[in-house]
Amino acid sequence: MIRKRKKRKRKKKESGSINPGLKPLRDSALGAEATMVKAYLRYEPAASFGVIASVDSNIAYDSSGKHLLSPALEKIGVWHVRQGLCTKTLTPSSSSRGPSLAVTSIACSSSSLIAAGYGDGSVRIWNSEKGTCETTLNGHKGAVTALRYNKAGSLLASGSKDNDVILWDVVGENGLFRLRGHRDQVTDVVFMSSGKKLVSSSKDNFLRVWDLDTQHCMQIVGGHHSEIWSLDIDLDERYLVTGSADKELRFYAIRHESMDGESLNGAEESSVQNKWDILRHFGEIQRQSKERVATVQFNKSGNLLACQVAGKTVEIYRVLDDAEAKRKAKRRVHRKKEKKHSKDALEGIENAEENKDKKGDCSSVTLVPLETNNPTVTVPDVFKLLHTIRASKKICSISFCPIAPKNTLASLALSLNNNLLEFYSIEQGETKKTLAIDLQGHRSDVRSVTLSSDNTFLMSTSHNAVKIWNPSTGSCLRTIDSGYALCSLILPSNKYGLVGTKDGTIEIIDIGSGTCLEVMEAHGGSIRSIAALPRKNGFVTASADHDVKFWEYQIKQKPGQATKQLIVSNVSTMKMNDDALAVAISPDAKYIAVALLDSTVKVHFADTFKFFLSLYGHKLPVLCMDISSDGDLIVTGSADKNIKIWGLDFGDCHKSIFAHADSVMAVQFIPKTHYVFSVGKDRLIKYWDADKFELLLTLEGHHADIWCLAVSSQGDFIVTGSHDRSIRRWDRTEEQFFIEEEKEKRLEEMFEADLDSAFDNKYSSKEEIPEEGAVALAGKQTQETLTATDLIIERLDIAEAEQKRIAENQEEKNNRTVAVFQANPLMNGLSPSDYVLSAFSDVHSNDLEQTLLALPFSDALKLLSYMKDWTSYSDKVELVCRIGTVLLQTHYNQLLTTPAARPILTVFGDIFYKSVKGWKDIFGFNLAAMDHIQQMMASRSDALFHDARSKLLEIRARQSKRLEERSDTGEVKRKKKKTT
Repeated sequence: MIRKRKKRKRKKKESGSINPGLKPLRDSALGAEATMVKAYLRYEPAASFGVIASVDSNIAYDSSGKHLLSPALEKIGVWHVRQGLCTKTLTPSSSSRGPSLAVTSIACSSSSLIAAGYGDGSVRIWNSEKGTCETTLNGHKGAVTALRYNKAGSLLASGSKDNDVILWDVVGENGLFRLRGHRDQVTDVVFMSSGKKLVSSSKDNFLRVWDLDTQHCMQIVGGHHSEIWSLDIDLDERYLVTGSADKELRFYAIRHESMDGESLNGAEESSVQNKWDILRHFGEIQRQSKERVATVQFNKSGNLLACQVAGKTVEIYRVLDDAEAKRKAKRRVHRKKEKKHSKDALEGIENAEENKDKKGDCSSVTLVPLETNNPTVTVPDVFKLLHTIRASKKICSISFCPIAPKNTLASLALSLNNNLLEFYSIEQGETKKTLAIDLQGHRSDVRSVTLSSDNTFLMSTSHNAVKIWNPSTGSCLRTIDSGYALCSLILPSNKYGLVGTKDGTIEIIDIGSGTCLEVMEAHGGSIRSIAALPRKNGFVTASADHDVKFWEYQIKQKPGQATKQLIVSNVSTMKMNDDALAVAISPDAKYIAVALLDSTVKVHFADTFKFFLSLYGHKLPVLCMDISSDGDLIVTGSADKNIKIWGLDFGDCHKSIFAHADSVMAVQFIPKTHYVFSVGKDRLIKYWDADKFELLLTLEGHHADIWCLAVSSQGDFIVTGSHDRSIRRWDRTEEQFFIEEEKEKRLEEMFEADLDSAFDNKYSSKEEIPEEGAVALAGKQTQETLTATDLIIERLDIAEAEQKRIAENQEEKNNRTVAVFQANPLMNGLSPSDYVLSAFSDVHSNDLEQTLLALPFSDALKLLSYMKDWTSYSDKVELVCRIGTVLLQTHYNQLLTTPAARPILTVFGDIFYKSVKGWKDIFGFNLAAMDHIQQMMASRSDALFHDARSKLLEIRARQSKRLEERSDTGEVKRKKKKTT
């Protein structure tokens, strides 16, 4: 028997692999004995769908108000609000350092530019109209938690988990400076005073006001008893509101420089120390909810304030203008006096004889003209609770539409934690839910995916729904309500689908009509697995009730029904000793394999149920398994993180592989091959050669546990479903790869990861706690900046060697022994100075400072010597000035003590001054011309409506006077009624 097995293995080796992607390569240089090298075809990510709104980031409207930007893991979906469709997807390009992390923050400018912060600390600037990434800004070491544009859209402020705030120049695409001082994660940032000041909040319970001109912290605001999670400023910059974990919303009055120290609310200065404070405490409002505040946000017009808590409610407050607030304060004081007067009058009537003098004093107290004429405005006089919106699930983020619909106060968008977008219309009397975007994704994690036999559609299941997708486009075709589905199967006719649920029922789905035809009571426990019979006349189910049932289906016409329907009947039942977790049928229908809870796999004859083999060796239960198309191999995946490859003929374990860092959730062979895909809770997809026991590829992309896997009938693509609610398709390309090359790549990635971690640890150990209001550079060292530094050093060395050769050639010319000078071919015909300058063409503007900081002093001195030649290029003046400034600031002390640097520095004064002054004059002239053109256009456009604004203000003043008169007359009538 052993000899027969050896012969069989030899035949397999001689026949080779039957995968169409396998290509033998011959090396003709080896002569007659040519070696065979296996080449495999690479799988790459192709599409991702099923995510409407992920929970890690906020949502935001664009400037037009027609589109809503929603985070979809590493992507951003642009949803057309009226149509309810995703018109565009902003997808970051895949880099060599792995897939992009999830989006953590989104901010929209007044133009078409969108800023998105990611979990790796990068900030990408997107053009929403073109759908392209304009630039990538690297500066943070932790996830970006806050983003905010200034009004002009030229500056961007970002806050991160690394406790830093960075100010970015959007036009110049570089970082200006880094603001340090917070002791914990920065939660929100906002510009004020036309972008000259910045306010940041943090989990360290403090607000900080930063002066962007002087780059220092000018005020620290305390008083919060817990973490500050959000802040915002109204349109007119009158009030700043903060939300924290306590039950209060705190408000601060903003003092502007033009007020010259005068108090906003009419109160006198309490001390000389707070004379120059920008924020003055104004008051608090008690919230309705007990959960912490997640977001506070004013609408664009500033008349509404939304407070979203970390729960299911949003509180909407009405913001009154100054005139209304004063009237409300006046009425409040008047009611208080009336109440006191009536109380004193009652007491006076009861004690008329004893307290005559006291009654006179009380009347004099109640009539104080100063208090009624100039009442003090408090927070309840300005902010009034209007509505409370209650959602069905926990709210993750909110966003006001910048353009309010007709006959409404505002429109509010909500993103829920069940992958759902809701839109509410806020009116004076009520709030209405106008739209919900929910069809393009599951409400919970995807538990199973199944492809049709022709690969034209895909069926996915979750805890309450079954969805039919087009796997090529990612569009949702059907949605059917169901129970908690654990497994699924599409029948060979591609017209019906079967769903096994947690409560032991089988649901029969009509795919064409998108309806559930029948719900059958199949098992007493949850159905864990469904496998189709090779003869295409039935299927097998495995359940937690220790039963494995065989089913047959027919299409018949039931009595009393006009159409034919699928009828499923139980043929036989195989009793097991423990819970059945997975089931698989051999292609020849000879064997049935059942994985049990006792960590073994029992193989029986499918016709007689007679025991054949027991596969044992896993330390934890087997969760998944599959049998190859030729019936020779069976692969099992377990909760012990291993996959085992077994021979189905004798049940021997060919190989046990430590495959994943967590439980293996699904394994499946590519049809007609011995290549296997496995997925696990470690978020990875791995591609294996079951004959060589080698790891071929590792595919990354999911952001949570991967539950399920489906391979197409031709093996040209696979589909995976995950706990992150995304469904991803991975396509096989024509690109070939070799096992040895992939091993080297993985080793390099591991080495680079170790280097990065060592660099971060070294940097963090040297870094001290930042001082109050400390300022630092905005960028950070990355692998790209170090590579650029190496390139500059290399070119400096080549240019120096070339200059020596040119000098030697010149001496030979003087000695009249001239030889033909041959330039270095690596320099591409450039001069030494131009060759060094070309090294900066691939350096991103944001990475320039960090690239130059890594240069040694000797190389920096060489670089400075070439800069006087670069100033002759008019388009390089700004770049040359930035390079010179960074080098001078970095090596200032060494340059002063180096005699060789003095001739270079003396030349810089005249050259830089002339070139920079020339460009400054050009910019000034152009700015003046543009201002003049703008004024001319404004005067022409406003000629017909020159006095419209003043007339509108007059009309509003009249209306407010009428309202005040009506309120006064109403109070007089009430008094008369009381007296009568």
